[in-house]
Amino acid sequence: MDVTTSVLAVLSGSAVGFVLGLIGGGGSILATPLLLYVVGLEPHAAIGTGALAVSVNAFANFAGYARAGRVRWRPAILFAVIGIVGAAIGSSLGKVFDGQRLLLLFAILMVVVGVLMLRRKPQPVGDPNMVAGGRISVPKVTGAALSVGLLSGFFGIGGGFLIVPGLLFSTGMPMIAAVASSLLSVGTFGLTTAVNYALSGLVAWGIAAEYILGGLAGGFLGMRLAAHLSTRKAALTRVFAGIIFVVAAYMLWRTAGALHLW
Repeated sequence: MDVTTSVLAVLSGSAVGFVLGLIGGGGSILATPLLLYVVGLEPHAAIGTGALAVSVNAFANFAGYARAGRVRWRPAILFAVIGIVGAAIGSSLGKVFDGQRLLLLFAILMVVVGVLMLRRKPQPVGDPNMVAGGRISVPKVTGAALSVGLLSGFFGIGGGFLIVPGLLFSTGMPMIAAVASSLLSVGTFGLTTAVNYALSGLVAWGIAAEYILGGLAGGFLGMRLAAHLSTRKAALTRVFAGIIFVVAAYMLWRTAGALHLW
């Protein structure tokens, strides 16, 4: 692995970590495109390596929320454990799916994420010490966890933008608790996907380590800046959604050409 690739891996990881620290959920959707088009990995290796990086980042953030007492452990563990099954199935399907067609679907998913970010309204955080607002519906948790795990594994994404609504829908917990608790599933699903891809030799370990180190540094800077730009978070989110649309359009153009769709 040459120096240029290492530098690009660190810078790409820093960019994703910075966005995650600055605006929260949604930033990890850029992990795979950056590994693909900037670092230069092939599609399946980019997904496997990106899943590992997203997993480590999620577990690091989860630890912080856990120390603050904002995690609702029972639903968090239940969602994560059940979702592992979906992530294992999804990642197994993703490995054997044609790489270019997988990227085409990934680009479409990016558009969906961008739209959801634009439609998302500020949520009251509620009392961080408040217990779950309603009884846990095991059937709802099971259905939501399996579905989100399947999508997370198939695309190699964290899936936090789906896990948070799933936890809110199935448990009635406060928003801040859902965000905190979701990170256990994000990390677990990403790790499941990464292990599955690693068994097929589809994780670039050196690049993953550099990407993760860059992500930790970028995340620290992003969180520091977020405190100063808290009143502009909505505007920042809209700008980032626009970036997602541009990257998705580029991916659609590249993959459609590779698939001879035009």
